[in-house]
Formats: sequence, structure tokens, C-alpha cells
Amino acid sequence: MLGSRAFLELLADEGVTHLFGNPGTTELPLMAALPSCPDLTYVLGLQESAVVAMSDGFARASGRLGVANVHVAPGLGNAMGSLFNAYWLGSPLLVTAGQHEIGHGLMEPMLYAPLEPLASPVVKWSAEVTRLADLPRIVRRAVKTALAPPTGPVFLSLPGDVLDADEALDLGRSHRVVGATRPSREVLSAMATRLLAAERPLVISGTEQPARGGLKTEQRKVAAGDQDTIAGDGPVAVGQVDREDAMRGDPDERRLLPLKVPEHRVAEDLVAAPGVVARGRPWFGARRRQVHQLVG
Repeated sequence: MLGSRAFLELLADEGVTHLFGNPGTTELPLMAALPSCPDLTYVLGLQESAVVAMSDGFARASGRLGVANVHVAPGLGNAMGSLFNAYWLGSPLLVTAGQHEIGHGLMEPMLYAPLEPLASPVVKWSAEVTRLADLPRIVRRAVKTALAPPTGPVFLSLPGDVLDADEALDLGRSHRVVGATRPSREVLSAMATRLLAAERPLVISGTEQPARGGLKTEQRKVAAGDQDTIAGDGPVAVGQVDREDAMRGDPDERRLLPLKVPEHRVAEDLVAAPGVVARGRPWFGARRRQVHQLVG
């Protein structure tokens, strides 16, 4: 099996439906193999930053793996800003770049640079495929790593001679890291005690809740109806979606990701923030007491 065909079949077997790209000569083997993989839809972008941004948006909106393919070192360089955004927000992406044939770098060709070190600062894992026999193992590991909590982008360098190579391959099977977890009984008991003791508790459900299927039917109805309370006098669930990192999880649940507490809620005497990923300075005011935060 040709390396290019094997790569696309591996993507399809991992559940990938869309491949975003801006191809060059090193990506021609993939372009030639695409007609043989009708389950993959190719989305053309005219510049690499847009290509990775589109795949990032697809991953956040769908909750699935986004895949982008760019062209050698300058293409990866063009994509770094969008790749940084995906890394900061934890978007599950597989970004690949075509590379010159193995050994051809010694000739110092135009557009050549080692790709793994370029991507490493802004991805969870970076690797180059140097043998066709290693392609299935590396792709399976890359997908598993991107989707393992905490999710994030990974990078693979695909030399042209590996994509053009032809040999018998065992494509293996998909693997996933099970990320379901819960706090200890002691933490849950302490949180429940303080919530029940509070007079005006505020529960803020962050991006990790819908992404992990953590919102219950009653919470969905409350948020959809813009009500202030759950089950009468229970904890309050309020908030606004006004940041890009709210675009995660089930598309039907995106409006349920409150990231900013309105100013008129300053009277709350206790705040619980399950599923909130905090980066940098906390965004709730100093007058609130944070009880517990589950960081994804």
C-alpha cells in the first residue's frame, strides 16, 4: 500500500471526515490518493494560518478531531499563530506538513528546515515519519494524544519519499485514553456542604462540562429558558458566552458555557466553577469566594 493511501485510510478509520489544507509539491501524493478515499472531504485554504484556523474551528464546533495539512517549513511558519491559538485553547488537532525526501536536506534545498523543532513549543507531541512501516503506529499515537484529556494539537512531518513508498502494511486499530474522572468523595462532600450552607450560591459551568457530557437535562432547560434557578431555590446557573473558547463540546450546548458573570450578580456569596479551565488571572471579581474548580 502506498504511504499516501495508508495515511488517508488511517484518518478515515479514526473517524476523520474533513481534511483542511493548502497543498504544495510535497503534498501531491496525498492529492493523488484523495479520490480513492470518498469518505474524506478536502477543504482548500489559500494560506496556512486560515487552514489551521478552519480545522481548529471545526474541532471546537464538532467536538471531533480536526486535521490540517500544510506545506513544508514556510507553510508551518505561516500556521504558527493559529496553531498557538489551538494549543492555548486545547483544541484536538492533527497538523501535518509535507517534508522534503529524507536526506535531501543535506543539499540545503529551498524551503527546507527541520519541522519537528518548529512545531514542538505549541503542540503536545511532534514527530517525523522516517519509515513507511512506522506510519500506522505514529498516526494512531498522534490521534490518541490529541484527543486525550487535556486535549490539544499534535504535529507530524511527512517526508515525500515515505508517502510515495509502497509496501504491505498492517494499519492496526484505534486507541483512546479514557478521560472520565471525578473528584474524591471528600472533595465532593465538602463542596456539597458549602453549597447547601450558602444563601446565594452561584454555579458556573465551564467548557469542560459539555465537552465531557456533564450537563444534565434540567440544566439544559434552565439555560435555554434564561431562568435564574434550578429546581426552585437550588443553586444559580448564569453566564454569558462571549469568548472563543466557549466554542467547544456539543454544538447544541455551546450557549450553556458561561464564562463571564454579569455585574448584576455581584451579590452571590459563594461560587463553584466545575469544568472551568482557568488560565491567567481569574475572571470573577474579588468579592466572590471560589469554592471548587475542576480543571480539565
